Amino acid sequence: PAASNYYGWSRDKLISMNTADINTMPNKQVKRQLTIANDKKSHKFQFKHKLSDGQIRDVEVFTGPINLRDESYLFSIVHDITDRKKAESKIIKLSFHDKLTGLYNRAYMEEEMNRVDTKRQLPISIIMGDLNNLKLVNDTYGHQVGDELLIRTAEIIKSSCRNEDIIARWGGDEFVILLPETPLEDAEKICTRITDCARNQDKNLLVSIALGSTSKNQANEDIFEILNRAETRMYKNKITNRKSARSNVLSAFLNTLREKSFETENHARRMEKLCLKLGKKVGLSGADLDRLSLLTSLHDIGKVTVPQEILNKKDKLNEGEWKVIKGHTEAGYRIVSTMDEFADIAEYILYHHESWNGQGYPEGLSGEDIPLLSRILSLVDAYDVMISGRPYKNAMSIKEVKAEIERCSGGQFDPELTKIFLKMI
Repeated sequence: PAASNYYGWSRDKLISMNTADINTMPNKQVKRQLTIANDKKSHKFQFKHKLSDGQIRDVEVFTGPINLRDESYLFSIVHDITDRKKAESKIIKLSFHDKLTGLYNRAYMEEEMNRVDTKRQLPISIIMGDLNNLKLVNDTYGHQVGDELLIRTAEIIKSSCRNEDIIARWGGDEFVILLPETPLEDAEKICTRITDCARNQDKNLLVSIALGSTSKNQANEDIFEILNRAETRMYKNKITNRKSARSNVLSAFLNTLREKSFETENHARRMEKLCLKLGKKVGLSGADLDRLSLLTSLHDIGKVTVPQEILNKKDKLNEGEWKVIKGHTEAGYRIVSTMDEFADIAEYILYHHESWNGQGYPEGLSGEDIPLLSRILSLVDAYDVMISGRPYKNAMSIKEVKAEIERCSGGQFDPELTKIFLKMI
């Protein structure tokens, strides 16, 4: 009854059937297994058996000899192991695959490198890739966005490679592509495809990958030394294109900020014009005027870390929301500090919400302890917000703005700068 219930055929039908009727193996293989089973010893086999409804199930069959009334028989005990095989397959997949991207992992790649390292597979090419600015994206947007960037990177690499290429996530932001029987010229074409595919994405935050490739052409070359050479070339590429990669991610940050807030390009241009005019009035050097110009574009870059609903809230912010808003100066400092070409304005971004009377943030600096460029920016930024208005704040007349700035002189604003600015406008 148990066999009938499992396979779905009647007892009489099962008795009339041959092993080959339920075993999905080729007949030759079934006969070979039966020969082994009939050697008067106990055995354990794994097969795929077919049920009456067409289902294919994994089974484990224990066989052994038995004597009944002086007759020798072969008895079998059948266990369904389909669920176990699925679980084992999942474990194997997890042990050799990267959970986030679905690519192979480093352990699998190292095994494959050893496996294909034969004379027959020459030339063997290796590509190493490194996702640019992942830490910056994680620090700015959070690890969820960083993970999405890694997944998109994996998809770009897979779509640019051939079916037979072996792709792995090697480490946090590193990828390795193993290309048996592939000359360096073809590996470089794959690098070009990856770069072009990454460049042509219709996304705000673009994937930027530094790539390096090299080939093993002689059997006596160490394949892991070939990998090291690919890594060296990748780092050279990363250094060469570092400014471009940083510029791209910074542009993405600024675009995000404009989309989620009211920090428009017009606001930045108006501020730049007034800041430079005020900077010249107080005798800033050419270098400081250049820094001030850059500062007007990047001073609020840290707001990309602030949720849109807080940035654009019309009602009064609660204590928690205000704390999040105030964190944008430190976030902006962290972002810009990572970029060599912009690092010299990081301090001015950090302190552009400090107040002359020490009541500002983040550190409560006062007076001339606040950098001059931060003081200039603070004054001009406040003026432009008041004169232009925001959806949550009506624009003020020039008379009202001057009166408010005068009122805040010596409190929020540098009193000497305030005098010069009020005469200037």
